[in-house]
Amino acid sequence: MSLKVSPLAPAEFPAMPPIAGLEITTGACGLRYRDRTDVCVMILEPGTSVAGVLTRSLTASAPILWCREALALGSARAVVVNSGNANAFTGAAGTGSVERTVGAVVDLIGCRAEEVFIASTGVIGEPLPDHLLTAALEDLAKGLRPDAWPEAAAAIMTTDTYPKGATRSAEIKGVPVTINGIAKGSGMIAPDMATMLSFVATDAALPSDLLQSLLSDTIERTFNSITVDGDTSTSDTVLLFATGKAGNQAVDSAEDPALAGFREALEDLLQDLAIQVVRDGEGASKFVTIDVSGAETPQAARSIGLAIGNSPLVKTAVAGEDPNWGRIVMAVGKAGERADRDRLSIKIGGIEVARNGWVVPGYDEAPVAAHMKGQEIDIAVDVGVGEGSARIWTCDLGHGYIDINADYRS
Repeated sequence: MSLKVSPLAPAEFPAMPPIAGLEITTGACGLRYRDRTDVCVMILEPGTSVAGVLTRSLTASAPILWCREALALGSARAVVVNSGNANAFTGAAGTGSVERTVGAVVDLIGCRAEEVFIASTGVIGEPLPDHLLTAALEDLAKGLRPDAWPEAAAAIMTTDTYPKGATRSAEIKGVPVTINGIAKGSGMIAPDMATMLSFVATDAALPSDLLQSLLSDTIERTFNSITVDGDTSTSDTVLLFATGKAGNQAVDSAEDPALAGFREALEDLLQDLAIQVVRDGEGASKFVTIDVSGAETPQAARSIGLAIGNSPLVKTAVAGEDPNWGRIVMAVGKAGERADRDRLSIKIGGIEVARNGWVVPGYDEAPVAAHMKGQEIDIAVDVGVGEGSARIWTCDLGHGYIDINADYRS
């Protein structure tokens, strides 16, 4: 499937410095695609800690089930990712594919099985021809490089139209540290923890329990605050690795002030990647930011924002450049959270449309309609019951989404 690059894509892939203690290789194993890379392998030096968040889907893939158990050890030596086949809804065959892949990596680098992490993305319900992958591992290992982040981001794409990467720097107790991350995702995006796949690494020295605390906290305001189509994947995975090679002094608590800069950098990187996923939403032509205020709690605000962002009526109105704010009112009402109808206020593009449950006096639709013709759409809603607020990112829903998914298995 050949897709045009999203009109919302960033100008270029960022320059990403190497992360000490991590090397990457990619290759074309022919698992589904022809003439393109479809496997990424990351090898981490001993002593690397790991944290992760995984889909809550009740039809989770075989790699998800493996990673859930492997995360308990808190240590990582390798990650193997394939695109084109999700290895989901494949029963015992899927489990066998994971076990054989893990075994091949253990034989290759000499580590515990629980230190190998597996992720797959692509078509659901088809057995993974893992023999093509495992047979290629030894040759792939010859191409390990510390700077292969762009190739890694490209190898894990499915219906993505561009590779997604981000890098940030911070200090921990005066020692500079680097954070790099890549992500893939374009459709089946309504994460219940993360995006479809994202792999983040830092050279900071941080134990796995602290890493997990940082990751779990920042996920809610980043990957869990995006939606493309309202569908949660069987394969959603975010893994965060810390190689410890920066040599910073030990930090024992996620609340330590020494971690403030790192926490901010990590959240900023995850938000960058999450937004890139939305900007690459299947068939997307408009990027939508939804700000909800006046809710009972931040969680309620997030639920209301997602109800707006997931509404096909709101999303198609955006695609059609129709400032039909009644659809926003509808979405607020169906969210299942407290909202005061007679205090509800709405702004589109910073222009007040409704105030205290009614259209503003003298409302002129022309400037709102002009805003809807742009690529960046802003919607703000105050529901008038409390102090809770949240921000959600989504995209429009147009004919391109149908075209891509009608041909997905072709």
